[in-house]
Amino acid sequence: MKKQKIIIYQVLTRLFGIQEEKFIPWGTIEENGVGKMSDFSTKALEAIRDLGISHIWYTGILHHAVIRDYSAYGITHDHPAVVKGRAGSPYAIKDYYNVDPDLADEPGRRMEEFEQLVRITHEAGLSVIIDIVPNHVARHYHSIGKPAGTDDFGQSDDTSLEYHRNNNFYYVPEKAFELPEWENGYQPLGGRPWPVELGEYVEFPAKWTGNDCRHHRPGFYDWYETVKLNYGVRPDGSHDFPLLPDDFAEKDAKSQYEFWLKQEEVPDTWKKMKEIALFWLGKGVDGFRFDMAEMVPVPFWSYLNAAIKHFYPDALLIAEVYQPHLYHDFLFKAKMDLLYDKVDLYDTLKNILTGNATCHDIFPVTDKLYQYSDRLLHFMENHDEDRIAGHSFLADARSALPAMVISACLDQGALMVYFGQETGEAGLDAAGFGGPGKTSIFDYIRVPKIREWVNGGKFDGGLLSMQSRELRESYRTLLRFCLDSEALQGRFYDLHRHNAQLDPGHKWEKLYVFARFGVEEKLLIVCNFDKYNGYHFRLSLYIGLVKIWDLKPGSYRLSDQLGNHHVFTLTVNGDQAFADLDIEKSGSLILKLEE
Repeated sequence: MKKQKIIIYQVLTRLFGIQEEKFIPWGTIEENGVGKMSDFSTKALEAIRDLGISHIWYTGILHHAVIRDYSAYGITHDHPAVVKGRAGSPYAIKDYYNVDPDLADEPGRRMEEFEQLVRITHEAGLSVIIDIVPNHVARHYHSIGKPAGTDDFGQSDDTSLEYHRNNNFYYVPEKAFELPEWENGYQPLGGRPWPVELGEYVEFPAKWTGNDCRHHRPGFYDWYETVKLNYGVRPDGSHDFPLLPDDFAEKDAKSQYEFWLKQEEVPDTWKKMKEIALFWLGKGVDGFRFDMAEMVPVPFWSYLNAAIKHFYPDALLIAEVYQPHLYHDFLFKAKMDLLYDKVDLYDTLKNILTGNATCHDIFPVTDKLYQYSDRLLHFMENHDEDRIAGHSFLADARSALPAMVISACLDQGALMVYFGQETGEAGLDAAGFGGPGKTSIFDYIRVPKIREWVNGGKFDGGLLSMQSRELRESYRTLLRFCLDSEALQGRFYDLHRHNAQLDPGHKWEKLYVFARFGVEEKLLIVCNFDKYNGYHFRLSLYIGLVKIWDLKPGSYRLSDQLGNHHVFTLTVNGDQAFADLDIEKSGSLILKLEE
């Protein structure tokens, strides 16, 4: 079977189906609406797949802390003082064995509705990814969906101790939890009242907060809505679990699984998290995006992922890791399949787009990450980053297309698109807890460009502007090409340095050129980051690439694969090979060599 590029569509599940044109900051479901799992109809999913998508990451599936009263379904209340936003953070999990009740048409049948969502997603030809949040849980964790005989996190903890290996939480003994001092005029629920019977939030003894804050009163910018999970790391930083052998990076998942079977004991949190992951894989989920993976020790990941690969060898495991010096261990010891590439390629491309770097800064990134190039997940948007079309980034979605082409084509790694990115969503609304610039993950809020594309369930973009439709078609052309390109599964060859040396000039600060090729397909890729100027220039091929491609003297047709119908000629004459090209401002060319 031909290998496809992994292209992931991240969607905040609760916002996808909201059709209200207006919104109220801190608005309730009644005021602002909420999306449901049933909004992802077969027609919707087929349209997403048609964009050039292989996987859909349903963000916010797991039951997290919410404000809404679901006591009729046996769900305990969450206190508004320790819930961020009106809707709650999808990364403050309350019940690891259940689905967010907001997402269900019938909250009492929310698991069955999720299983139906998985089925129709698979029938549409897409794989399903959900989050696992291993580092922390909601302050009031209480599972009503857990299998019989399963303890809740913290249920058997000795709360008199700051630390014990088999405690799930860390504690501040004899200290009651205190809420942060609110800053910048913030008030829970935006100052709206909550039911008086909830009283004050009480937690005794206080637990450590999710971002490792050990004080009984975390700060306003701490992750105060969450509690840190204990993976056997003592407060002094030493480890209370088996250490990995020196050669562990060389071991395959099968050997690692056998190693862990021989270990007599591991921390209790490890066991609980393994059962949670296997539970969701048993529901038909095809993989996980592991939130803040670097905050959890690598040996745990080896323990978990070796077990996952033993039972579900095709599961896709993605780690949110921001420190490149950890990449080796997370790939080879922790057995992750893909790692976030944020601090290298994303940051470099964003800096070029905003005038804080040049195209000369791209090759050092490719050189640095070459050994991991097929294991990185590239993106230009996700829920943590600014919307490209927002005022805090570019305020112009089309100008970022060259960066998207590089993200998609630079190496064999995977690619991610955030819902609405393909139509120029700007995230302009100040939703409540979440401010403008990003689409808030904490609130019930419209996503205008998604609403316009959904168009009352037609999923045809009928309400989009012509500019947004053209942008989406540009994404569709790029993604569909990348999905099946044989060259993009092959080798990379830098042409930027060679051309900048042959023809010095400022244009190479804005132009980036490189080649990708496999056995059957050869590509020359040109990206212009200049928002104001197009260029006519001569692209030269390094003689080394001419030899690798075995090009004989003569002329070769170069046809653009991005739907622009541009055709150029590559001339090979002795030790020279060149093409005279024209590229528009903010333009890109993927030129296929036709022999």
